[in-house]
Amino acid sequence: MRIAIATDTFTPQVNGVTTVLQRIVRVLRSVGHEVAVVAPRYPNGSAGGGELRLRSMPCPTYPAIRLTVPRYRRLACFLDRHEPDVLHVPTEGPLGLLGRSYALRRGLPLITAFHTNFQQYAENYGMPWLSPSVWRWLVWFHRPARLTYAPGTAVRDELHRRGIRQAAVWGCGVDTHAFQPARRNSAWRHGLGIADDTAVVLHVGRLAPEKNLDVLADAWCRVRERVRTRVAFVLAGEGPASRALIRRMPWAHSFGFLERDALAEVYASSEICTLPSRTETCGLVALEAMASGVPVVAADAGGFRDTIVSGESGLLVPAVNAAAFADAITALIERPDRRAAMGRAARRAAEARDVEAGNAELLEQFAEAAGQPLRGSACTAA
Repeated sequence: MRIAIATDTFTPQVNGVTTVLQRIVRVLRSVGHEVAVVAPRYPNGSAGGGELRLRSMPCPTYPAIRLTVPRYRRLACFLDRHEPDVLHVPTEGPLGLLGRSYALRRGLPLITAFHTNFQQYAENYGMPWLSPSVWRWLVWFHRPARLTYAPGTAVRDELHRRGIRQAAVWGCGVDTHAFQPARRNSAWRHGLGIADDTAVVLHVGRLAPEKNLDVLADAWCRVRERVRTRVAFVLAGEGPASRALIRRMPWAHSFGFLERDALAEVYASSEICTLPSRTETCGLVALEAMASGVPVVAADAGGFRDTIVSGESGLLVPAVNAAAFADAITALIERPDRRAAMGRAARRAAEARDVEAGNAELLEQFAEAAGQPLRGSACTAA
């Protein structure tokens, strides 16, 4: 097959969407399919084989996010040369919109994905009145797709309720070989001055308002007051709230975004992962922590409900209750036996969500979509 992907985020940017996209590209190419990618051009980045990188500019409110300058003709000419059988559009931004338009004009099977709760972001960024309009846009965007990937049952059910009946759960799997307890690195801990009997409490993810970081900071401050020297705190991620969060918690170790191998070591070298975000559609970071044998204390919201069995593989607490987060973290610090049992259960739960089964399903779904009749494909029609 020849598959094209038009996405508003891709490497070298680090986030859950790019993690899933890299997996899709890797799986498709591993069995001999040709994959062409249209993505933003990043500063100091370069285009790999089979890629078209279009000029982009930083988002004013979040510079790490790139907004691509719409250039439909360049995209169309590039994809016409590739002659795709299927077009995958995983994002609803400017490039995703161009890809969607190309698929509809050429009569190509379109597969979309719903990765981000943009309607909730409107509330987090002080514009709740925008939420109904955002939903109308999202429904319009996904309606023509043959298949829309949803990362969890809650998202799938909401899309079904809003008329996107082709939504199906896929994409929230974890590589249990890359993320595993054996990646624990005592040298990394000792390099930070963390003793073997000290509990490392970890947060991984983008540091932005939608991640409920006020609750994270409040909870961590409470835990530090209670436990003192028996706990260390680690932040892995960056974003527009990075500086404010670090100023509030100068005693936390902050690493910014980490490459996959380094992140696997940090997970496995920690005792507890804390994730208070209310907007996760999948909670891939929770699965990565669980695969590493680390119990997760997470918000009782979104994709975390699909991933964590509270009291068994982690703890779910009210998203807005910092005291409840602090209580849950403290309880696991003070009960190493319970923490270890949860870590083992978390690993078993993650193994049941290993990527291999999902990879086979992905190949079947793209093959089924590619079997549909195709129409048109000339650059002169752009």
